[in-house]
Amino acid sequence: MHVIDNGIGRALVLLHAFPVDAGMWDAVRAPLAEHVRVVTPDQRGLGRTPLADGAEHPPPDLDAVAGDVLRLLDDLGLERAVLGGCSMGGYVAMAVLRRAPERVAGLVLASTRASADGEEQRATRLAAAARAEADGTAGWLADAMLPNLLGVTSRDERPEVVATVRSLVERQPASGVAWAQRAMAARPDSSDLLRATRVPALVLAGAEDRLMPPEVARGLADLLPNSELAVLPRSGHLAPVETPDAFSASVLDWLARTFD
Repeated sequence: MHVIDNGIGRALVLLHAFPVDAGMWDAVRAPLAEHVRVVTPDQRGLGRTPLADGAEHPPPDLDAVAGDVLRLLDDLGLERAVLGGCSMGGYVAMAVLRRAPERVAGLVLASTRASADGEEQRATRLAAAARAEADGTAGWLADAMLPNLLGVTSRDERPEVVATVRSLVERQPASGVAWAQRAMAARPDSSDLLRATRVPALVLAGAEDRLMPPEVARGLADLLPNSELAVLPRSGHLAPVETPDAFSASVLDWLARTFD
């Protein structure tokens, strides 16, 4: 598992969205690392982390990614960490919480939801996985994803952000994209899991997020008994890329008030 590990102190493990890699944290890594230890892995099949452990890869299942994260914590000597996840990374954080709650000191859940896919969304994911395997991902995947990944402010006023996210999407291997889509399509509902957890949680939403609008974030925060909600203005689905200063400030403020 390829990982970038910066800073010292309390560990904050940040799990990236789909279909990008840990490069989505580039703009927030340094400001966060001035205060905490920031661990940003590329998840299975994406970025520079291979899909297969050996000759074969496991069936598509986010529990396999959760296992990767737990092995990473072991390798880094971390008994517990605050897990942060954006979109798919949030699903992975929930899978880690389901599998090993004793390893989770807190949650930062950005642009994500507790519910499983509905039938239509699942079918869309499976069709995209099949196309990625048949045609690769060049061009069409970024064209399809960018309107949903970025808020209107970024699309209209931040050409450098649009270019960054397009580059992140374009460099993902088709095999990893297909595997991740199928794994997300198969994920369970995590509502009961979150209702039962007592770890502190920060829920973040982009005010312009079309995929996970603020009302979805409010519903997620309502599930968590010990949570706070922050809505970030002028941001869409990828707040760490679109509004990195606001994202970093929200996370650091919450960490300071919760753990210091």
